[in-house]
Amino acid sequence: MMMRNNLLFKAIISHILNELSTNKMLNPKKIFPLIFLILPVLSLLVIINLHASELTVHEGYDELTPYYHAAARTGDDEVVIEFLNAGLPIDIKNHKGYTALMIATYNGNRSIVNTLIKRGTDVCAEDNKGNTALMAAIFRAEFTIAKMLLKSDCDANQQNKAGQTAVMYATLFGRKELRSLLIKRGADVLLKDNSGNSADSIQEY
Repeated sequence: MMMRNNLLFKAIISHILNELSTNKMLNPKKIFPLIFLILPVLSLLVIINLHASELTVHEGYDELTPYYHAAARTGDDEVVIEFLNAGLPIDIKNHKGYTALMIATYNGNRSIVNTLIKRGTDVCAEDNKGNTALMAAIFRAEFTIAKMLLKSDCDANQQNKAGQTAVMYATLFGRKELRSLLIKRGADVLLKDNSGNSADSIQEY
């Protein structure tokens, strides 16, 4: 447990140092917030080490999820890998149900997406609204990432809580190439969402 937490702390520090290096944070107003960010994380890991027998694995991991997701958001491959090597669940979600894959996809971080796929992330996972990483890729016009995600074995007609599918997204946002690829994979353009709309009817507008 001690070794795992030390690795997680190393990953967090690596992320913070990367931010310092990237942004050239010589301004004290920018440095101090990061210093204060380190302190609570260090305190958390000390507490986890002291009370390892009393805490469940997920109780400790939940506190570290924001840092893991921050690395996915900013494209820090090494930090993401460090978290995974330390044992953090690859598809751990935040309060909105987002996974690292969804966050990396939304921010166009192809390398992170590739890493997560290779490490076995659930490409078909849904957030609290039932949306998937593929839907995010279509919405954000991340064509390369969308094609990477399409190689997975997800249901081509997977629907979110509103009954919408990926092909509906592709049609609505004018992603013609992705629409064609989805149809080839079995997407039903006649399937209706909760409002009675289908990809076919959306295309007519």
